[in-house]
Amino acid sequence: MRQGLGAAPGPASRPNWTLVTEFVLQGFSEHPGLWLPLLACLLCLYTMALVGNTMIISVVSCSTSLHSPMYFFLCNLATMDIVCTSCVLPKALVGLVSEENTISFLGCMAQLFFLVWSASSELLLLTVMAYDRCVAICHPLHYSSRMSPWLCRALAMAVWVVCAVNALVNTGLMMRLPFCGPNIITHFFCEIPPLLLLSCSSTRVNSIMTVLADVFYGVINFLLTLLSYGFIIASILRIRSAEGKRRAFSTCSSHLVVVSVYYSAVFCAYISPASSYSPERSKVSGMLYTALSPTLNPLIYSLRNTEVKHALGRLVPLFRVRVMHRPFVQPGSPAPTSLRPGM
Repeated sequence: MRQGLGAAPGPASRPNWTLVTEFVLQGFSEHPGLWLPLLACLLCLYTMALVGNTMIISVVSCSTSLHSPMYFFLCNLATMDIVCTSCVLPKALVGLVSEENTISFLGCMAQLFFLVWSASSELLLLTVMAYDRCVAICHPLHYSSRMSPWLCRALAMAVWVVCAVNALVNTGLMMRLPFCGPNIITHFFCEIPPLLLLSCSSTRVNSIMTVLADVFYGVINFLLTLLSYGFIIASILRIRSAEGKRRAFSTCSSHLVVVSVYYSAVFCAYISPASSYSPERSKVSGMLYTALSPTLNPLIYSLRNTEVKHALGRLVPLFRVRVMHRPFVQPGSPAPTSLRPGM
């Protein structure tokens, strides 16, 4: 620690302040008997998240049959999943096997930047994907023209840039705060709410920016997603046949599940004032959106999809064998339910 830096002038009775140069991540130290199961669980989730999302990116990139807006946005989502889980879980794994789980101030700020960037990007991408599904179901004849390659690339670039600026602003404001001790973060990674509680100066500006980000990324995007699904449900109800309704709903059911899980975790972690911060609740929600969600997304979105399985079959011999054992379908006849692609 560096003496005197960041200390505000005051009366002689005010204790000397010190500027924190490193933080201690509490992690799961309050449950010492569970370190081995937690280590195995986190290692398994991290490995599955890396393998699954890397496979999705590779398959979409190498298969021309998957060069569509839906899979383009899925590829972007998989990239952000890798960033999100990689900026958190490796440090959490090290903390489980080491006696002291410390992180430097700059390391904490870097982790905070990539976490905010990836988490906010996922929220925006989920909204964009909801719009994509809305156009596909409500305006199928105009889908190709409305979701042109140029528009898809522009939307993806806008998501990355806007969220990077948001992460840069929040991280910059956090770096301006003096941290004078204690330096124990009641979490297994650097997150905004527990960091604000450790600052020894006013966090009013940070809190305002956090609330504005919560309103934009959490509330507004959630309402836009609900609006898209309102149009989707209205369009599905106008379909006369039960089979047509089932097929239409199957194209967005997976996205709806992921949206529900991810927004529940984010709302639990961020949509609350810092004064009501709960370490245990935040750790559970943090596990959901930094470990579980990046692991489940490839399974929910793609690995159950016939188009992706066929693409995998052309790239990996193991999957080719599985695909070739599917039932034969006469050309022109309706495909069995198990063969129809659904997202």
